[in-house]
Amino acid sequence: MTAAANLTINGSSPILGVDPGITGGIAFLFANRVVAEDIPTAGGEVDVDTLVRRVREMQPALAIIERANAMPKQGVASTFKYGVAYGALRTVVALCNIPYRLVTPGKWKNHFGLDSDKEKSRALAIQFWPGCGYFAHKKDHGRAEAALIARYGAETIATSFAAPSGKGEATAFRRHNEE
Repeated sequence: MTAAANLTINGSSPILGVDPGITGGIAFLFANRVVAEDIPTAGGEVDVDTLVRRVREMQPALAIIERANAMPKQGVASTFKYGVAYGALRTVVALCNIPYRLVTPGKWKNHFGLDSDKEKSRALAIQFWPGCGYFAHKKDHGRAEAALIARYGAETIATSFAAPSGKGEATAFRRHNEE
């Protein structure tokens, strides 16, 4: 049985949440804390080298990536740029040998009672992780959504993972089938 077929960990490895796009974010969800960051960029594109180093440093056991979709009223160039970023993010996760699941925006947002308003996502992230400072500014919506995506994964995909409340430690989790 491979790690991809049945992943069990001791709780020390985080879940990686990814809100794709150049203005998106990544978040590493541990049992008792979250670390959220902007997606590293260089020259207007995802800085793959920096991202690979960061992901390897944090050693997530599972990644939850928001599935990319074309957005209404978005131009061709913007759509292409978003697609390139999405592909780069999925490639980094694959190159780092991290099992991953794709989740649609509607699925994880519905889980938390959210809509397309990014400010509501940021407000909820502040409620879940008060005082962490990662979501203090309006521009931090990508970080907030990445953290919520990781939490969605912890609550629905990774069984027996203690959802972070600031208390206790994670036990273990097992990977389920793709959403």
